[in-house]
Amino acid sequence: MNQAEPATSPAAPSSTAPGWRSAPSAAAAASAGVILLTVGLLLSRPDVALLGVPLVLAPTLGRTARPTEPTTADLEAPATTTAPGEAAASLLLRPAPGTDVVRARVTAPGHRPADLLITGRAETQVPLHLSSVRTGPWPTFRADLIAHGTHGASSQTPTTHHAPDTLVLPQAEPLGRVPLSPRLRGLTGPRTSRRTGDGSELRDIHPITPGDPARRIDWRATARRSPHLDELYVRRTHAGAEATAVLVVDSRDDVGPDLHTWRGTEPQRVDEPTSLDLARHAAASVATALVETGTRVGLEDLGRRSRPLAPATGHRHLRRLTHALALAAPTGTPARRLRPPQLPADAIVYLFTTLLDDEPVRLADAWTEHGTPVVVIDTLPHVRPVPENHLRTAWQITAMERTDRVRALEARAVPVLPWAGHDRAEARRRLEALVRRSQQHRPSTGVAR
Repeated sequence: MNQAEPATSPAAPSSTAPGWRSAPSAAAAASAGVILLTVGLLLSRPDVALLGVPLVLAPTLGRTARPTEPTTADLEAPATTTAPGEAAASLLLRPAPGTDVVRARVTAPGHRPADLLITGRAETQVPLHLSSVRTGPWPTFRADLIAHGTHGASSQTPTTHHAPDTLVLPQAEPLGRVPLSPRLRGLTGPRTSRRTGDGSELRDIHPITPGDPARRIDWRATARRSPHLDELYVRRTHAGAEATAVLVVDSRDDVGPDLHTWRGTEPQRVDEPTSLDLARHAAASVATALVETGTRVGLEDLGRRSRPLAPATGHRHLRRLTHALALAAPTGTPARRLRPPQLPADAIVYLFTTLLDDEPVRLADAWTEHGTPVVVIDTLPHVRPVPENHLRTAWQITAMERTDRVRALEARAVPVLPWAGHDRAEARRRLEALVRRSQQHRPSTGVAR
């Protein structure tokens, strides 16, 4: 499920309504009527002549009653908020005086066109609705209109109207606990570090030393261990610190389950999420789980060289992250990075990628060599089998190469978690297992609970 908000770019303005003109069909009808009248008079056939009378009178009467004002229409967004993953609008039609009928064709990407025939001269409002599982920039409705005057004698030049585009935000799902970096930073924060300092978790009871504040004296422990008050004992605690995570989204690829759409010549379906939709959803889910526990979260996009989002925390920063994820999209052929994105030394990396090339493996190797923990989220959707031999062979080779990359990452202790379809539940379980494993080997490591 997704959340929709108006796109940052303004909607295309409606076309200015042009004037009216004689309809070609009316001229053809008048010509046929004149021919029938002529033939009826020459052959002394009044029945034939009578057939031509309405064909001549209708265009003549319609031309005298031709509308003088244009028929206008607007595509407006509704006042009420639609459900996540849905878009709605209303086609407000204002027929000009003398308009007999208005034909409209409403289209939306990935949906079948709807043809409307609107009669009458009163203002009419037509509700429109569509749904999609896609995220990111989303074009909505387009309406092509043509109005006809009385008896079809005149018609207005077709006009095109566009509804405002929509930016669909990915909606996060609950993940529970997710791994954090074992290295914490700062002198205060919601996490418990290994060093001694101001915090809430007890480290030990220790004899007082120069510099220990008097408020930390534990009088009960002192009474037990030194009844004559020869020595004072203080309560030492673990210092608080902050955890940092960086989400790295590989927006270079945006492929769906259908191999035919990978060439970019066929449109992708709106009821099937693509790899970038899965990456947005997974990144939003991980970001929500981290921010809600006070972790500082940053964002990097491998497909763009724009300024990344610096690590921060708070619900306002989470909204910025979600908006930036919705805007992530392929931008042509990206240049190869000479070095991996610069990350904080104490951060954990969540890499969201399709693993269709060696670039993610190269970046993960560079990060792990510097001691940065990496978790890879595989965002490639389940590919459907195809009947064409060349496509099937190409996918078999690509799948084997992906398997080799996954094995190479796991050999370096980099977990790879698939996120497509039913694999999402398995990914949540493996994240929990990573948290439990980090607690067993590093009891003081921070964990997002």
